[in-house]
Amino acid sequence: MQRPEKLLLVFFGMIATGKSYLASHWAEQYKLPCYNSDRVRKNLAGLRPETGQKEGIDQGIYTPEFSRLTYDALIDHAEKHFKEDPLAAVVLDGSYQSLAERELLRKTFSGRVRLEFVHCICSEDVVKERLQKRAADPDAVSDGNWVIYQAQQKRFQPVSARERVMEIDTDAPVADLIQKVSDKIFG
Repeated sequence: MQRPEKLLLVFFGMIATGKSYLASHWAEQYKLPCYNSDRVRKNLAGLRPETGQKEGIDQGIYTPEFSRLTYDALIDHAEKHFKEDPLAAVVLDGSYQSLAERELLRKTFSGRVRLEFVHCICSEDVVKERLQKRAADPDAVSDGNWVIYQAQQKRFQPVSARERVMEIDTDAPVADLIQKVSDKIFG
């Protein structure tokens, strides 16, 4: 099996669109490090990943300041891998809901590694179904819920025409999704 080199692959999108599920499975397929924003955020706060946080939007560990720390830590994790191994490949997983956040990744890694974005989307019905399952799962890492999803809809900056982004509807078997992403990366 071919292994990617000098690659930063970023899975992004709104909550419950399947980005974490797809990112972790794609990384596992190629035995790559995968950094999830929810896990990194809770680690920074000294919390176990499955510790639920019921704060409102922009409160607690979800303030803009704490989110900045979280996304900077994701960059730091990737940087560490590329410094240790210039041929490394790393997967990041987070909402990256602002164009500025995506641009920061482009600026940071431009000319050093291949940077690819996978924008995960799905229908609202699928989002609702996933959020219901997540709410019943005591091991769920994400604190996302329908109210947060609706707030994200208002804030999420659409992908601009100048951004090179692969958009993928995650309402499909994970093996098919992994293949689509792999075709893009190796094709």
